[in-house]
Amino acid sequence: MAIEPETKNWTWVIESACPECGYDGSVVTIRDVPAIIDANTSAWPAVLERPDVRERPDDHTWSALEYAAHVRDVHRKMAQRLALMLAEDAPAFPNWDQDATAVEDRYGEQDPATVARELGEAAHHAARAFEAVSDDQLGRTGLRSDGSAFTVGTLATYYAHDPVHHLWDVRRTR
Repeated sequence: MAIEPETKNWTWVIESACPECGYDGSVVTIRDVPAIIDANTSAWPAVLERPDVRERPDDHTWSALEYAAHVRDVHRKMAQRLALMLAEDAPAFPNWDQDATAVEDRYGEQDPATVARELGEAAHHAARAFEAVSDDQLGRTGLRSDGSAFTVGTLATYYAHDPVHHLWDVRRTR
């Protein structure tokens, strides 16, 4: 069954608390992000060992496996975007259709153990990349294809919400 594509612009989480998962971007800085990512990543292996990992809780919600594969790809995408921002002046990010990727890459059919390993590797890489950002790089900018502008600092805050929110998603649907 197809999931309706996500259309929300979540950039508001940079400045406000998410009423669903509780993540509060207004108090998170780039220096907090590596620890947030590391703590979040440690919870995913248990999620991916659940016997119902492939089951969608309803017609509108991904399975835990699909969420985990998405989170893995978010880590990869944000590390790529950070590298682009550090290498180029005000780059425009290539568009990423996360819903099309979920279908094309068959998230729900992937091996949970492989996703767990890859999620851990991608998260570690991204967390260390954000950790290595120097203070003089925080103001470098990048532009998402929908026009949303980020600094390195706001990209980090925005990024950290995604895995936190999706872990909340898979825990609430049990």
